[in-house]
Amino acid sequence: MTSAARPAVINRFFSGSAWIEGAALNQLDEMSRLPGVLEIAAFPDLHPGKYGATGVALLSSRLHPLLIGNDIGCGMSLFALDLPLRKLKIDRAVERLRRLETQAIGEAGDLLAEAGLPVDLAPDALGTIGGGNHFCELQAVETLAEGAGAAGLDDQGLYLLVRSGSRALGAAVFSETVAAHSGLAAGLDPGSETGSAWLASHDRCVAWASLNRRLIAARAAAALRADLSLIADIPHNLVRRSDRGFVHYKGAAAVTTGELAPIAGSRASLSHLVVAGAGISRSLGGISHGAGRKYDRATMHGRVGRNRSEREQLLRNSWGGIAICDDRALVVEEAASAYKDAGQVVSDLENEGLIVGLASLRPLVTFKKAVDEAEVEQRRRKPDYRREGGRGHERY
Repeated sequence: MTSAARPAVINRFFSGSAWIEGAALNQLDEMSRLPGVLEIAAFPDLHPGKYGATGVALLSSRLHPLLIGNDIGCGMSLFALDLPLRKLKIDRAVERLRRLETQAIGEAGDLLAEAGLPVDLAPDALGTIGGGNHFCELQAVETLAEGAGAAGLDDQGLYLLVRSGSRALGAAVFSETVAAHSGLAAGLDPGSETGSAWLASHDRCVAWASLNRRLIAARAAAALRADLSLIADIPHNLVRRSDRGFVHYKGAAAVTTGELAPIAGSRASLSHLVVAGAGISRSLGGISHGAGRKYDRATMHGRVGRNRSEREQLLRNSWGGIAICDDRALVVEEAASAYKDAGQVVSDLENEGLIVGLASLRPLVTFKKAVDEAEVEQRRRKPDYRREGGRGHERY
């Protein structure tokens, strides 16, 4: 990572109670020395990431595509359903949501055009969640603070929290940018042709990702035979122009004062809805977007899910909630214990005057990845290579 001589100011918006790895702090220090970097805000979900720590807002006079990475425009959207909690049967909801990505969403070209995007911009990927930490989760209110009703929440309602990004579109932009610029660690001049071209591609990815989250939610609502309305749509992987330069949100929710924002927990812990306070003027307009990882993916394989019984247990939570995840590795890597305490994150942000908590929401059905029945049957018909001494692919 290319470094400048004089480090930028780093403002830390977390307490001594926050779980912050030394590796993340080292990356933060390296980021403060990047060319053009003027100021950094670091949040309580801070954790090590590729090309720098994740959970930061960074102001720079130059563009740093490496910090934004390949999932340009990744964010979270919260929707209210017109389906009351009393009518929910979790097993039936699981059965219906397994078919989420098969629900019709209309002509992709028309949807892209309505969003002001080219009709040939990754139409086949629209309405798909992706892998890793992406999800669509059916939630119910656990606690409500004063003023939550004005935000559209009530304790008898059901909600959808969707996290996804620009899928292969952002990955293609990132790969092309890396291939074309050998000195990318130094960033791009925003006034140059290459800088302007990256910004234009970035803006399309951000708009596409927002549309994608809306269509994922529409598919989930259709599967549940419900209508939905948007409460909040907040990206956390993007660049925004400011009067001082360009603010890079690397895993940090980009908000304005008074704006509603979800802060995700895990599939076995509470998520939160907050409202951004006036204090965000001190944090470059950024807050945490989630709990943040406590353990990396590789480490999780030695911690949980050692056998089928343990993996099946990881798919359930104390509220009777169920996760739909037909990927054994993902079940382990995205276990609740991989993440920090979202409640502590919210507490730190509140104490810093950045947000006010409005509600906490419990996970009921979390959709991550489903294998269709035809594929399952095909797998069943394949030989059991484990018995034949070959390499099997046991599912949980």
